Amino acid sequence: MNEHFFSDMSVMFGRSMRHILRSLDTIFTVCITPIAMMLLFVYVFGGAIQSGTENYVNYLLPGILLIAIASGISYTAYRLFLDKQRGIIERFHSMPISRSAVLWGHVLTSVVSNAISVFVIILVAFMMGFRSSAGILSWLAVAGILLLFTLALTWVAAIAGLSATSVEGASVFSYPLIFLPFISSAFVPTETMPSVVRAFAENQPVTSIVETIRALLSSQPTGNDIWVALAWCFGIFIVAYLLAVRAYKRKS
Repeated sequence: MNEHFFSDMSVMFGRSMRHILRSLDTIFTVCITPIAMMLLFVYVFGGAIQSGTENYVNYLLPGILLIAIASGISYTAYRLFLDKQRGIIERFHSMPISRSAVLWGHVLTSVVSNAISVFVIILVAFMMGFRSSAGILSWLAVAGILLLFTLALTWVAAIAGLSATSVEGASVFSYPLIFLPFISSAFVPTETMPSVVRAFAENQPVTSIVETIRALLSSQPTGNDIWVALAWCFGIFIVAYLLAVRAYKRKS
């Protein structure tokens, strides 16, 4: 690792964040769809869905947050693809800076921009009647899990951005990730699903993450869900990170 890695990374992070701040519409775009879905499911479908909770927005919020993050990381792939296509990455590599700092700058920007989106969505949820009995430690645990989930998906986005051959290819990968919460316990209990769908829903990463966040926000025991959620997040993070670094070296 270059001895100036952290200073180089802060410069790359600042550069990427300035792009975000100059086009805040990207954050608003990421927020609009999840908020619209939350409004639709709570005020239109909520009365017909038996979730086992008095306030459906409390049940729904964890899944909405994951959808927002899955949507937000597509911009990381898009920005990386543009840097690669325009030769900006090669220009940075010709300078005396750490090569990996360029990649980490995009990753940290994804974390910050998605954190802003999550914060906005939680504020809207409170306006819609969301209430939580969670203490500060539970909220910190929720923040930690969302951070790990964001990092894991951001490295997946990095693979797409570095490997894509078109703008569409760089961003279309996020669609299955956005759709995944619909086949989980994010909107309805898995017990209501047909056996085959239920088997998939109960053994994919989103369900364990949703159940963990839901339990933490309602001050309920998380059981084994938290360990399964952490295993999924760390596993995806490690595999995606290694593949992204490999793809980055090939493009260098």
